[in-house]
Amino acid sequence: MMEEFLQRALLGGVGLALIAGPLGVFIVWRRMAYFGDTLAHSALLGVGLGFWLSIDPTLTVMMVCALIAIVLVVLQANRELASDTLLGILAHSTLSLGIIVVAFLQGLRVDLFAYLFGDILAVSWQEVFYIYLIAAVVMVFIIKLWRQLLLSTLNADLAIVAGLSPQKLQFILMLLLAMVIAIAMKIIGVLLITSLLIIPAAAARRFARSPEQMAVMASGIGMIAVIGGLSASFHFDLPTGPAIVVCAAGLFLLSRVVRVN
Repeated sequence: MMEEFLQRALLGGVGLALIAGPLGVFIVWRRMAYFGDTLAHSALLGVGLGFWLSIDPTLTVMMVCALIAIVLVVLQANRELASDTLLGILAHSTLSLGIIVVAFLQGLRVDLFAYLFGDILAVSWQEVFYIYLIAAVVMVFIIKLWRQLLLSTLNADLAIVAGLSPQKLQFILMLLLAMVIAIAMKIIGVLLITSLLIIPAAAARRFARSPEQMAVMASGIGMIAVIGGLSASFHFDLPTGPAIVVCAAGLFLLSRVVRVN
């Protein structure tokens, strides 16, 4: 019979992969991988602030990521600096500031390695519940806004003609991404979160015949990566977060080799 900690890890990882699939396809389509990295790096600042203010780090991570999303929208509107330059500045600044904040927390031992690379085997039942709760909320928004997000992604000008606001939709997508990063932090780590978002989506892109099919396949590939990474970690005593990412990368490479009729 499977150990209880493995059950929690498996359920938590599958729940994350389930929502990372459809969200990841928009990141791939919109070429937002670097933006995902920026939010992921800023998550460590949210962790530090959470411990400093004695607040649940998941909540502070969401708040910090949402604030970074707002700052990006404002700065990008000014068009004084290129988007990749802004992302680079924010990503490294928030990561460094987060490490400094954690370093100043006297009398409190914080396992930075667990937050940087994940500790899925230590996930509690309460955290599993939060993962599925947030995943359900994000999934509802994605389903409700699917056609609008898809139209603004494929053709922003056409979306404007249809009465949509591409900038508003992108901001909503950023907030949804912030929520997923907050719950993914414990499982995959802030340095590896973006990998679970983009690698399964990139692998699914080769086989999908429609956007909806790509989203479903990305979730499935993510689940396989979680199961494979957990198995490798358990049997070969490997760090679980990196093992999941390596498994996902292996599936991506396999997708490049397999012939598509």
